[in-house]
Formats: sequence, structure tokens, C-alpha cells
Amino acid sequence: MKTITKLMSAAAIAAGSMGATTMASAEVSYNIGFVSEYYYRGIFQTDASASAGIDYEADGFYIGAWTADVGEGLEYDLYTGYGMDIGEVSIGIGFTGYYYTDDFDETYEEINLSVGYGPVSIGYAIGEYDGDLDDDKAGVQEDYDFLDISVDLGAGFYGTYGVHGDDADGEYFELGYGTSVSDFDIGVALIFPDSDLEGDDGSDDDGEAIVLSIGKSF
Repeated sequence: MKTITKLMSAAAIAAGSMGATTMASAEVSYNIGFVSEYYYRGIFQTDASASAGIDYEADGFYIGAWTADVGEGLEYDLYTGYGMDIGEVSIGIGFTGYYYTDDFDETYEEINLSVGYGPVSIGYAIGEYDGDLDDDKAGVQEDYDFLDISVDLGAGFYGTYGVHGDDADGEYFELGYGTSVSDFDIGVALIFPDSDLEGDDGSDDDGEAIVLSIGKSF
């Protein structure tokens, strides 16, 4: 079941890309990574996957690209947006497009909204998919949305609840931990998708999972 999945949101990429070449108030950074299993928004994509990306930020604006091995070709994401702080509240708006080589999936394009205060952040995406999320609507461009709430639990731990809506269904919970070791970011996440997000091929690959990750930004 390849539905609204595709790895990092623009907000997640921006948060994980912390520095490198500085030009006046602008910054270019690069990232590479590897995950033991590729899940996105609670949905299994593929087994072990390597990724790489580039980001440019200037005065709250950002633009970037990210790609990952999805077994059947490559996923490549393009995104742009703007974020700012109003007092202790952070807000953001952006666009993300998810595209694929080979026949892994069709195109997803969405508007991303985010707000954060203290340890709590909320993200909302509304988009269109060029495939069929519902077998009764095969061949028709479909709408979807996605809401997630994340809480920084302190000491490197976090929790995320996400729910899919409109022409898509399903929800999941993720509990994870991340830290840095010798300039590498390492993490582990426990993912608990409901039955709507699991595939229909009878395998155990797309149910509950423990995902290990390692990455580096420079």
C-alpha cells in the first residue's frame, strides 16, 4: 500500500540541516542519512534506505531538495517555504512536492503549515495525489490532508501522533530518541500504525516497527 507516505517533511529537513557554508545572512547545508526501514507518516515505504539532501536558508526563507532510494528507483522531494517567530510562537508555510523515478508511486504535491510553542509543534498538510487512494476512484486526482502533533519530551525523546484525512484514512503514533555521537546524528523510533496504514500483501514489514537511523549534516 503506497499511499501518502514519502519521507521527510520540509520542516523535518530544515530542523535536521544545521549548518555549513555561510554567505552573509544565507546558509547552505547538506545532509546524508541511512534508515533500517523507511517509514513516512506511519506508512512503510521500503527496507533499508540511503538518502541525501541540500538546503538553502536566508532570512526565514528556505528551499531544498532531498532524495532517497525506495527500491524501485528513487524518490526526490522539492520544497520551499518561510518560517518566523512571533514572540515565543513559531509559524511556517511551505510547499512540498514528492516525485519518483521508475514505478514506485505517483506525484504528491502539498501545502505545509506549522505552528510551535514550547515543546509542542503542530503540522498540517493539504495536497493532491495523481494516483488512486481509493480503488473506487482509480485514475482520478485525489485530495488528502495530514495532521501531526509532536512533543519534545526532553533528554532527546519525542512523541508524535499523526492522522490522515480527506480521501485517505489512518493514524499512527511514534515514540523516538535522538542524539549526536562524533558529529553523527543517530536515532531509534518505535512506530505504531493502525490497520488502515498497513499493507494488504500479508507481510509483517508494514506493521509496528523499530527503525534505526544515522545521518550527518555539513
